[in-house]
Amino acid sequence: MEIQPDCGGMDESESVGSGTMSAEKREKTKWSLLKNWKTQLSCFLQNSSTPGKPKTSKKSKQQTFIKPSPEEALLWSEGFEELLASKYGVAAFRAFLKSEFCEENIDFWLACEDFKKIKSPRKLSSKARKIYIEFIEKDAPREVNIDFQTKILIVQNIQNATTGCFTSAQKKVYSLMENNSYPHFLASEFYQDLCKKP
Repeated sequence: MEIQPDCGGMDESESVGSGTMSAEKREKTKWSLLKNWKTQLSCFLQNSSTPGKPKTSKKSKQQTFIKPSPEEALLWSEGFEELLASKYGVAAFRAFLKSEFCEENIDFWLACEDFKKIKSPRKLSSKARKIYIEFIEKDAPREVNIDFQTKILIVQNIQNATTGCFTSAQKKVYSLMENNSYPHFLASEFYQDLCKKP
């Protein structure tokens, strides 16, 4: 399956048995996936009652979020940081990236953000290894698109893991998303729908 220029490695689910998919079938699959994510996000949002605030039930720790107002969604166009500052914005952006077959970029960025909060050196080392195996090493399940020199630097850094192990790679992935995926997200029908006033 076609990979967008700003995306990393190919997912196993994207490979096709004996040959490649036709362009028409790829496009149908892409739009079907986007429609499916729109539906899931809508259901996800209908379970919340407090605007902009996460709600957790005692039975389930899963968070749900109310659909943002058009004004709030419009704020995301002011800068990529504005989008990432909103939990719903991150969820919507991730859904969009999934439709573009490159959600590993936001997942890696979020994993790095969590990684920087770890205090225990033992946990730091263990988590660094997990991030490396999942996102960085050659043929990783969700390999991000970073250059060889950055990968070498990470291998050296995780020997004595610190919170800065992935800083260089995280900046590159952030830049990739900000310069490629983010403008496509803002131009998408999904985002435009969120900005429409009722």
